[in-house]
Amino acid sequence: MTSILKIDDITALLEEDIGSGDITAEIIPATMTAVAEVMTREAMVVCGQAWFDAVFRALDAGVEINWLAAEGELLQADTLLCRLSGNARALLTGERTALNLLQTLSATATLSRHYADAVAGTGCKVLDTRKTIPGLRRAQKYAVVCGGCYNHRMGLYDGVLIKENHIIAAGSIAAAIQMARQQTALTVEIEVESMQELEEALAAKPDRIMLDNFTIEELRGAVKLTSDTVTKGGVELEASGNIGLDTIRAVAETGVDFISIGALTKHINAVDLSMRIRLVNG
Repeated sequence: MTSILKIDDITALLEEDIGSGDITAEIIPATMTAVAEVMTREAMVVCGQAWFDAVFRALDAGVEINWLAAEGELLQADTLLCRLSGNARALLTGERTALNLLQTLSATATLSRHYADAVAGTGCKVLDTRKTIPGLRRAQKYAVVCGGCYNHRMGLYDGVLIKENHIIAAGSIAAAIQMARQQTALTVEIEVESMQELEEALAAKPDRIMLDNFTIEELRGAVKLTSDTVTKGGVELEASGNIGLDTIRAVAETGVDFISIGALTKHINAVDLSMRIRLVNG
C-alpha cells in the first residue's frame, strides 16, 4: 500500500476553495490560536489522515494534529477522530478541504470493507476500477486497499485490458491478444461476453479473462472450462458487471479469482463528519 500512499497536489485542491484569499477567515485576528475536534456522526473506516494533515500543514506548518484513531480502523458513530491546535485562520481555512478529503476517502474505505467482508473466506479478491473521482485516482485506490479490497490497474499505462471496441478494431480476440503481446510485457487481460468468446480467449492465452455480465451458472461453467484446459494455472478469471453486495458472495463462490466493482469508488456517500473549533487567544 505504500506504493500508492503518495499525497496528491494539495496546493491545487486548496486553490479551488481559497482562490485569492479566505475573506471570511480574515475577520479573525491573524495571531489568534484555536483548538478543534473532528467527530464522525456515523460508523466508518477511517481513511485519509495523510491528506487531512497535508491540508493544514500547507497552510501553517505549526498546526498540531493528534489522531485518536488509527488509519483503517473501524469506528462507531459519534467517535472522536482527532484534535487540532494552531493558528485559528489556518484551521478555519483548511476545514472544508480537509474534511472533504477525509469524508470521501473514508467513504471509499468503508464501502470497500463491506465488499471485502462479503467475500471473506472464499479466496476471491475484490478489485476496484478506473471509475474514480477525477484528480483523486491515487487517493481513492489507496482507500480501497485501506478498506480491505485490491487495486486493478492504476491507469491505462500499467496493464492491458482489451474490451469490445479494441477487439473490433483489432479484428478478433486472437489478433488483439497477439498484438498486445508484441507491444508489451505487461499483464494482458481481455473482456469476453459469452462462452464462445471465452473459448476463443483461452486459445489465445491471455493472463486474465474478464467475464462480463455472466450469470452464476455461466460463471460456474467458465471456471470449469478454464480448469479443464491446458491453460489452467496460467489464466485468471475476473467477474464483472452488475454485481452488488447482495450478489457478490454467490459470484465469489463460483470459483472466479477476482471480482471488479466500480461501485467501490463511484457509488459512495461521504461520511458525515463534524469539526468544531474553539478560540483560545488572540
